Amino acid sequence: MKKVSSTNITLLVFSIFLGFFAVTQMKQNVESYNLVTLKSIQVTKNEINNTYDEIKEMESLIKSKKEELEKLEGIKKNDAENIHDILVEGTETTKVASGFTDMEGPGIVIKMWDNQDTEIKGVEISDDVIHDMDILMILNDLRIAGAEAISINGQRVMPMSEIKCGGPIVKINGKSLGTPFVIKAIGDPKLLNAAVNAPATHGYELKNFNKINIESNIEDNVFVPGYSGRFRFKYAKPIKEGD
Repeated sequence: MKKVSSTNITLLVFSIFLGFFAVTQMKQNVESYNLVTLKSIQVTKNEINNTYDEIKEMESLIKSKKEELEKLEGIKKNDAENIHDILVEGTETTKVASGFTDMEGPGIVIKMWDNQDTEIKGVEISDDVIHDMDILMILNDLRIAGAEAISINGQRVMPMSEIKCGGPIVKINGKSLGTPFVIKAIGDPKLLNAAVNAPATHGYELKNFNKINIESNIEDNVFVPGYSGRFRFKYAKPIKEGD
């Protein structure tokens, strides 16, 4: 048998190394393709729409800040009228955002009352009665749907409003209210209506399983009163500048 020369061994090792390098490069240059589904397209579309909405909000905020800056520049010139306008505008904006102002606009009116049938529809007798948790869950669905102002039997629903059962009545903002409960919400009427009637919503379950009476009507002009009470803060205190 002939002996393998060192030159041939060197060429063999070099060839193996060269082949390995070529295969590695080819793998790196191969493009990866992901399966595109209708769901992924919709998700991407929603992300794009959300980005556009954020851009519009930022543009609106920039415009508002520019207007404030122009007014502040007028203050430098001791323009008392501008100072008054800024204070009034700031007060009104704060009152609207905090819920102390009457509001009106398109929305939905919901009327709820207990199941009056003699036959019990729920698992227990209490299932045929509207509870505070039922109202809270419906309010939550309305907020998710974009409700901008909500009231129950004329009581403005605030972030700190307490809603709790008290026998056959429900207490809201410290006031006892009985059925029927009339919930008014301002926002996109179609979205708000779906938040009460679409499958998987709490309103749909109450209406179709517990047979709680729920009626909802879309209206062009819904009136929601401002909050007329006062909040007392026992533990929370505002932070002053410099603290």
